[in-house]
Amino acid sequence: MRLSASVASVVVVPAAPLLLPEHAGRADVVPGLRAAVRRALEGLHDVAVLAEPAWGEPVAAHLLRDIGLLEAPLGEAGALLVAGDGSARRGEKAPGHLDERAAPYDAVVEEALREGDAVTLASLDLDLGAELLAAGAPVLRALGDAVLASGRAVQTADLAYADDPFGVRYWVARWDLA
Repeated sequence: MRLSASVASVVVVPAAPLLLPEHAGRADVVPGLRAAVRRALEGLHDVAVLAEPAWGEPVAAHLLRDIGLLEAPLGEAGALLVAGDGSARRGEKAPGHLDERAAPYDAVVEEALREGDAVTLASLDLDLGAELLAAGAPVLRALGDAVLASGRAVQTADLAYADDPFGVRYWVARWDLA
């Protein structure tokens, strides 16, 4: 994937099915996540999507529709929406049960998102990510690769949300590119 010069912002959101209306339930169990996603998407237009196919693509499409946008082709995009989760092994009740390696793995990703560190994302261990059920690892690595290949720097980075409801690590981050 190659970022065009027109991409000014990157927003990372979880590929969480609970963000889809049909999976949300009666009570919003993640209001902070939902609010962080809305804030991160504010002001974007012409948004392309980079997402894991299973849940990420439907979640990204829903989030864009929810703010009145349609997905744009990457070559015409002013922003990139990246949908992917961290590990799903952060507790005994997590989908993959507890794995002690999950928290350190997610901490590396989280610090990279907080600092706008594309180098670290580009070097994510995909095999370990697969063992930890970090379905978003490939798209996060692709994001790092794309930013590095573009030769552009991350001008500002904001990690707006980091939590692991239900034992799955979710992030909401926004990078503005120079």
